[in-house]
Amino acid sequence: MNYIASDKPVTLHELASKHGRGEKIATLTAYDASFAALVDRCGVDIILVGDSLGNVIQGQTTTLPVTLEHMIYHTEAVVRGAKRAFIASDMPWGSYQESPEQALRNASRLMAAGAQMVKIEGGAVMADTVRFMTERGIPVWAHIGLTPQSVHALGGYRVQGKGEEAARRMKEDALALQQAGASMLLLEMIPAALGAELTQTLHIPTIGIGAGVDCSGQVLVLHDMLGVYPGKTARFVRNFLTDQSSIDDAIRAYVQAVKDSSFPGPEHIY
Repeated sequence: MNYIASDKPVTLHELASKHGRGEKIATLTAYDASFAALVDRCGVDIILVGDSLGNVIQGQTTTLPVTLEHMIYHTEAVVRGAKRAFIASDMPWGSYQESPEQALRNASRLMAAGAQMVKIEGGAVMADTVRFMTERGIPVWAHIGLTPQSVHALGGYRVQGKGEEAARRMKEDALALQQAGASMLLLEMIPAALGAELTQTLHIPTIGIGAGVDCSGQVLVLHDMLGVYPGKTARFVRNFLTDQSSIDDAIRAYVQAVKDSSFPGPEHIY
């Protein structure tokens, strides 16, 4: 099935419309023009230029070495390749945590490179920063749960939001970020039941990665869903290339599986 209704570029308004009518939002990462063009023509709604490039492109063990200059370079490349999908870019470690003013200054550089939205990690502590940027015209995608830039503080890549108290704090974070003006919320590695509850509570879309099938949409790292990355495979990953004859077919299969809620399956959730 072809999920591209038209060649018209996807906008933030269209993403909100998809969410409003209950259509799942399919997201993949990309880091260069060629893969951006491929992902784009296969029907992905959002291309995330992720700081995961530190892992899958640079060979780093964490995302922490990724710089703003790296993100600008890869954002510019993706924008040249994509014609239809909405483009979001991660703000890397150290580029927004100091102050709202620092965040605005650096987000402006990513927007000038062609990003249509920036993504930042952190809960209620980042609400003032989200508000500061959104009030000045920069759409923000907030990210809670497992936040890879805080991997050392979290004690590794561990499931977050387990237990009543942790779940309560995450709900507070989600509501604070929505109230501050975040346009979307990424939920990473949290119990599926909590992902469903947050999705039902919020009016903004939730994009899950290891957060259950009830989120408003899903995201995977491109190299993970193609089985390219040589590192450890997370539980929430499915290799879509295994049963397909081409990369195009694998990405179309991913989009279809997100849209019809057959991915993630029970084996991918916590």
